[in-house]
Amino acid sequence: MNYIEALNYIHGTVKFGIKLGLENIKTLLELMGNPQEKLKFVHVAGTNGKGSTVAFISNVLIEAGYKVGIYTSPCLERFNERIKVNNEEIDGDDLARITTFVKEHVDIMISKYNIYPTEFEIVTAIAFEYFYEMNCDIVVLEVGLGGRFDATNVINEALVSVITTISYDHMDRLGDTLEKIAFEKAGIIKNKGDVVLFPQGRDILEVIEKVCEEKNANLHIADFESIRIKQYSIDGQKFEYNGKSFEISLLGEHQVKNAVVALAALKILRDKGYKIPDDSIERGLVNARWPGRFEVLSKKPVFLIDGAHNKEGAENLAGVLKSYFPGKKIIFIIGALRDKDVESIIRPTVPLALEYITVAPDSSRALSPKEMSDFVLRYCKRVSVSDTIEGAIRTSLNRISSEDDVICAYGSLYYIGKIRSFFKH
Repeated sequence: MNYIEALNYIHGTVKFGIKLGLENIKTLLELMGNPQEKLKFVHVAGTNGKGSTVAFISNVLIEAGYKVGIYTSPCLERFNERIKVNNEEIDGDDLARITTFVKEHVDIMISKYNIYPTEFEIVTAIAFEYFYEMNCDIVVLEVGLGGRFDATNVINEALVSVITTISYDHMDRLGDTLEKIAFEKAGIIKNKGDVVLFPQGRDILEVIEKVCEEKNANLHIADFESIRIKQYSIDGQKFEYNGKSFEISLLGEHQVKNAVVALAALKILRDKGYKIPDDSIERGLVNARWPGRFEVLSKKPVFLIDGAHNKEGAENLAGVLKSYFPGKKIIFIIGALRDKDVESIIRPTVPLALEYITVAPDSSRALSPKEMSDFVLRYCKRVSVSDTIEGAIRTSLNRISSEDDVICAYGSLYYIGKIRSFFKH
């Protein structure tokens, strides 16, 4: 099959939905020769901050001279973004070839066992095969959903398991309390493994501690006490940690914390014999990019995008906007999926809003612009509806009164990538 046929095949499996459990992916990978068993992993779970933490860790390892596989989801603009080696996306020919190889084994699964793998399971299998073929030294692996039954958790061991912040999201699948959600995320913890945890509430911590105890795993809680943010602007941040100076390009205090979580994971890798010089850490942190997360696309006017699609993400976004643009009233473009707690995404930004422009993300699960505007109208009377993403961008740019104004598009990643593409072309 060619590249387009490969994408059609992958996306065609979406009809099999999301099935939590590891039996399907285990069966498929066994038929493929278990490529994942020939790789080393850093495994990253959490509700928010996974992608940024993956970016920090992987960029440092690349700077240190390692060949690094990077697996993330979802994509913003192109499917190939999800599978990278040393920040280079898998090319179309390789994707087509490996998808053909995986499909042959999926067909065997279906005929022999009547088992249909999901889209995410197929993509995960493609990624493992590609990283194996590319002879990666280490793979930084982002969990798709939850942890315990996520397809990435088919791996038997990890050099370090990282758990970022845990908050309410995907409650229909992961549970309706933070403790239940934390238990699912803690499913990536391996026997006698090392675990790095973003510091969080006692209720979550107790769940993680209990799982670590049951699995004889070593828990390392990242230390935020010695963080000192020295300087920040829309161009980046400088901070001190444990007496050393660092710089990152990602914006917001939460990204400094994600960087410190990454540093804790990198220390464990160093302790396990990985050679990671100090200057590689410094370069890797400052070079790390994570598109679509408080990303500035334009400076005059300031036009930024953020994939804040849950309560914690929206609160982080509002906090960063207050810090970076004190006293400014902001034009928001907003779109979300109907299975989200939409009001918790809106409420944090209301005190900062000049107005909202509502859009629909590119998903069958999207709220229509009219449905979204009905939510927003409960909090803000200045709301307009846009039938297209491009129309919302043009409307927002027409609304500004000066080059110093701020426009922020946020919510679902299913439309943020389209805005990013608009500004790049």
